[in-house]
Amino acid sequence: MSRPSWTTVAPILAIVALVPAWFAHPEGLVLGVLALLLVAAVLAAVHHAEVVAHRVGEPYGSLVLAVAVTIIEVGLIVTLMVTTDKDTSGLARDTVFAAVMITVNGIVGISLLVGALKHHLAVFNPEGTGAALATVIALAVLCLVVPSVTTSEPGPEFTGAQLTFAAIASLALYGMFVFTQTIRHRDFFLPVAAGQYVPMVATKAEAAAAASDRAADRAADLVADEATGAEGFEHQPVDLDEDGHADPPTDRATWTSLGLLVVSLVAVVGLAKIESPAIESGVAALGFPQAVVGVVIALVVLAPESIAAVRAAARERVQVSLNLALGSAMASIGLTIPALAVASIWLDGPLALGLNQLQTVLLLLTAAVSILTVVPGRAKPLQGGVHLVLLAAFLFLTVAP
Repeated sequence: MSRPSWTTVAPILAIVALVPAWFAHPEGLVLGVLALLLVAAVLAAVHHAEVVAHRVGEPYGSLVLAVAVTIIEVGLIVTLMVTTDKDTSGLARDTVFAAVMITVNGIVGISLLVGALKHHLAVFNPEGTGAALATVIALAVLCLVVPSVTTSEPGPEFTGAQLTFAAIASLALYGMFVFTQTIRHRDFFLPVAAGQYVPMVATKAEAAAAASDRAADRAADLVADEATGAEGFEHQPVDLDEDGHADPPTDRATWTSLGLLVVSLVAVVGLAKIESPAIESGVAALGFPQAVVGVVIALVVLAPESIAAVRAAARERVQVSLNLALGSAMASIGLTIPALAVASIWLDGPLALGLNQLQTVLLLLTAAVSILTVVPGRAKPLQGGVHLVLLAAFLFLTVAP
């Protein structure tokens, strides 16, 4: 009888440790142990999300982790706003904006960089990716920029009617995109086949060299998959049907991973909530602005998607990486704002959603660069580096505005 793997044990240990810690006030070494369990739960969530995604296929698989993590993000924001005594009027804005910048610049940037460095060019479908980016930009401007320029309510806030409209519009945009991605134009969001694109200006020798490099990479990946169990799927045959791809997991393995994914994500939000006072104290001790708390929350919540996106890019599935990144940004706004609109009924205090001038400039710069990145349908390492520099600028200016 085989022993359970760490991806099975870690979520269970994390949820078991969460129960007593939730009703206590752990400090010191105990907080350190809980932080390690939090990291383990994040990594386990990545594994189980990939198992489920492999079973349901693209682009449905990209939605699994995006929606699940967004639900956790909303739960964490609302929980912190309800339980803390500090001013949390801008927590939702800071967390959602950080999620957008991390996904559109961080996850997209590292995915393009990894994909382009390993496979000469990072290739994706500009039609599907462009549709996702347009939806993200529309949601971001409508929900995060418009509140700062409305006049019915003082400050960067919506009135009740405006917040209701923004929530309905967000759900409509997100719903239309999901319909487009999964039903109407599903093929626009499928990974571009290896070797499908050859640069128009490439010579015959360059094209042959690129094809040879891709073939060598695929051979190396196949050897690695055979050694590790086909992309990390435990106890699964590598390729029984000899189609060149790891076989999908069984129904039993899929349902098991789905359950453990839910357990992992619950553990992540619970442990993050327990660690949040220490995070807030650390931010205050360092003299950083309160917005840094939102950045830390977004980094923790988006860790599973970041790891999954980079792994997909390394396997020459950059489209999957972009689906994850832009889908996460879209869900972070399109599902969080409606949830906060409902939660605002019983939440005390204002809900400041509008960005300041510095944040607005960074958002618009990100939008312009992202459009230029997506239009060609392929990217060199340079494009990935540009996005990562924008992420670095966001992180630096959040700490030192």
